Amino acid sequence: MSVDLDRTRPIWRQIAAIMQARIVDGVYPAGARVPSVVELSTEFGVAASTAQKVLTRLKEDGWVRAEVGLGTFVADQPPTP
Repeated sequence: MSVDLDRTRPIWRQIAAIMQARIVDGVYPAGARVPSVVELSTEFGVAASTAQKVLTRLKEDGWVRAEVGLGTFVADQPPTP
């Protein structure tokens, strides 16, 4: 899936918004694994540090939870947009 990002706005915010929309739309349902840092980096063509920032922000905002050694998963009750 190709996504055009607006290079005049923070890329990580745009990717976080895309991921939130995918969660809301059920692309990633509650409990589902979300893409890893490497997978996000590849999909969006960004640095690993940018992808990590996306996952960190999603976790801080309650959209996902991280399980050491297993990956990052959609929270059981993600926030309402």
